[in-house]
Amino acid sequence: MKVAIYSRGLDADLKAQLIILIGELQKHEIKITLLQSLADIDINVVEKGIELFATSADLDDAVDCLISLGGDGTILDSVTLVREKNIPILGINFGRLGFLAGIGKEELTLAVEALVAGTYVADKRSLVHLDASMPLFNDAPFALNEFAIHKRDTSPMIKIHTYLNGEFLNTYWCDGLVVATPTGSTGYNMSCNGPIVFPDSSSFVITPVAPHNLNVRPIVVPDSTIISFEVESRSDQIICVLDARREIVSKEIQLAVKRERFSVSLIRLNENNFLSTLRSKLTWGMDTRN
Repeated sequence: MKVAIYSRGLDADLKAQLIILIGELQKHEIKITLLQSLADIDINVVEKGIELFATSADLDDAVDCLISLGGDGTILDSVTLVREKNIPILGINFGRLGFLAGIGKEELTLAVEALVAGTYVADKRSLVHLDASMPLFNDAPFALNEFAIHKRDTSPMIKIHTYLNGEFLNTYWCDGLVVATPTGSTGYNMSCNGPIVFPDSSSFVITPVAPHNLNVRPIVVPDSTIISFEVESRSDQIICVLDARREIVSKEIQLAVKRERFSVSLIRLNENNFLSTLRSKLTWGMDTRN
């Protein structure tokens, strides 16, 4: 077995946990490839036989799993590394909420044992793909959580004409518009009062950000739908967002989103399912009156 390890950076706590993780993996004779920027730790990675990788191109079919050390944002970064390579992601949470990175750092040893024994579940998650009239987001025009259109800085609200498979849906007068995957429904979409949908619901959620018309509500559509947009703005530019990545583009750009042709797999321990995540992360069902 071969495992890749990714993190955005190393503070003292994460560095100590990384060293523990490497020791646990090597105890089970698992080969390791480590993100090159993490090689500055208190062990000699060359002496330990640890390989290094820098980009997605360095990860091949020999990698059985990518371990993400950090929060949910680190998971989103990991998605751009594994892409269509069918490498499952195991997230160890060093962040705050940890909706995607649902395994606590205190469960690190347990997670490695589950990985070795195969006693885990790999949930397939759909992605959203962006098509645009100009190249955007280099060679990674996809996102696990959401695509969003935003007004630029302090400019007035924008008008976003929205179409489903070419048929007019609505014109949103708003600060922005979010198209969330089921996975992303518990992220930015939820903070904008969008509904939470189950990860396997095969849908998109379209949710306006600060809509001017109070009768406008989020809507759930099948993810077989192609959603396209035309934007009007007093500013010459708007912001396009895929997860934590953004591009500033001309308001004249043509944009459309659809379901990505590939999916990614997120590893969870058997006892951690979506309902238990809702209860633990959002404290649902924990009202003292229950």
